[in-house]
Amino acid sequence: MARAIGVFATTLAIAQPVPGLAASDIAAHWAQSCLAELETRDILQGDGRDRLKPDQPLTRGDFATIIARAFGDRPLVNPAPEPADRVTRFLDVTAKHIDALGVARADRLGFLDRYVDRVFYPEQYLNRWELWTNVIDGLNLPTPSRVDRLLARAFDDETAIPTEVRPEIASAVDRGWLANDPDPRQLNPNATATRADLAVMICRIQADRLPADVIPREAIASSQLYELRGVWLTNIDSAVLFSRRNLDLALTRLADLRFNTVYPAVWNWGYTLYPSAVAEATYGIAIDPHPGFRRRDMLAEAVDRGHELGLRVIPWFEFGFQAPSDSELAQQHPDWLTQKADGSFTTMEGEHERVWLNPFNPEVQQFILDLVVELVENYDIDGIQFDDHMGLPVDYGYDPYTIALYRAEHDGNDPPDDPHDPAWVAWRADKITQFMKRLFFEVKAINNEAVISVAPNPQEFAYSRYLQDWERWERMGLVEELIVQLYRRNLDGFEAQLNTPELLAARDHIPTAIGVLAGLRDQPADTALMAQQVETVRANEFDGVAFFFYESLWHWSLETPEERQSAIERLFEEEAIAPTVYEP
Repeated sequence: MARAIGVFATTLAIAQPVPGLAASDIAAHWAQSCLAELETRDILQGDGRDRLKPDQPLTRGDFATIIARAFGDRPLVNPAPEPADRVTRFLDVTAKHIDALGVARADRLGFLDRYVDRVFYPEQYLNRWELWTNVIDGLNLPTPSRVDRLLARAFDDETAIPTEVRPEIASAVDRGWLANDPDPRQLNPNATATRADLAVMICRIQADRLPADVIPREAIASSQLYELRGVWLTNIDSAVLFSRRNLDLALTRLADLRFNTVYPAVWNWGYTLYPSAVAEATYGIAIDPHPGFRRRDMLAEAVDRGHELGLRVIPWFEFGFQAPSDSELAQQHPDWLTQKADGSFTTMEGEHERVWLNPFNPEVQQFILDLVVELVENYDIDGIQFDDHMGLPVDYGYDPYTIALYRAEHDGNDPPDDPHDPAWVAWRADKITQFMKRLFFEVKAINNEAVISVAPNPQEFAYSRYLQDWERWERMGLVEELIVQLYRRNLDGFEAQLNTPELLAARDHIPTAIGVLAGLRDQPADTALMAQQVETVRANEFDGVAFFFYESLWHWSLETPEERQSAIERLFEEEAIAPTVYEP
């Protein structure tokens, strides 16, 4: 099963003054409500002078006493200390010590197992990582998956955590038990712990026993699964987008099967699949002329119904820089097309003749940018996705405009005749990267939380064949969700592609999922293999899967639609939330 990730550590909100406060030194404190609650329950005691001293450094003895009060009703895990006439097993914590009973109780509860020597040094201050690991050890919690990734996502200074305690700290972060003030991104693990640090952790652990206003519910650990479960919806070999009824039935079915994300095509065959003022102004046709799109806005329907069902809706800019050779766009703007070294413009994809818009031409860039901006401005979408067509086949780039641009930057020299020349590949790939950077910031200026999703081929193929350097895009922060297309017909080849360095690096940085082939019209897919690939994705700790594509989930399979649906139900037995860069 996919892992459960709790909410990352957040700063505790400052609460309103609590009526009847006994302590005078916690008003307006960042952990005020928690401190007041623990004082009321006699877990945190004052100094006899109307003070709880929340910012006082925490000693080992004070820690043990507070922990013993907070968790004293837990079953003992350690036997009574030996010899029988001593209160504790520590030579320096005798019966006369103020924290003797607390140390003895905390030790029996398992919170002091880290201290194996016969001396405890009860007056010694704890640092923050020592405090947290003691608590996690005492609660005997399992280590979450991908410790380093979880910590790196949560904190800017996670490298300061000692290696040997990183699993314990990750367990606390995984459950949302840590709080930092004033900056939630700074863990400060080696700083001296305070009484407030311990109090907040106790409050979060025991949150179900506390009033709802003490700790915000969103700061409490969650058992919710985080896993991307996506499906591409296209108008090729599928009628799912061609009527409101088809679309509604598909979205409902996917939601019922516990999918959480759909990627409806919005730019395909040289047309927009939504009413576009940009397209109409550019080549005179506002929407795909297929009868199924008349008098309706497919994308608005998908967004409205998808959100009602709890689905993320991320429009898929499927054709990117590609267009049919006979499309109105290609016919009306021939100067926008790029060409090969032999002067040809077209490439066959199956029985279809394609051309490529020149990604280095400013007018082409502006057209694509205008379409994307139009989507982000006019629809309540959750992001936008680009695939392998947001690049250029390596054979292209020999059009007059690109040659002139290359000459201007290379002392009048022509580009190499060999389209695979490394420097020539790098120059063109860099130009596409710069366009992606511009596109990213244009989108973010309109809607900062619109996720930039990219669904490319594996890096080596994407770069060498399509000038698409997504590894660099991801390192630059231009990709916020990565779904790599691994359409393999055997499990060994599929798993081998999961372990490439660039994919593992992305996995540890951003939500990274894998594209799984559900079948094609003339290539049936085996359901058992598809299920094995999903489980392999999970075993390799990626963030989920997306299926290509909706129609083939039920048809062109080696099994019946009913058998395929049953298999999907078994894969997705529990609800899951799609992870994003803005959530766990």
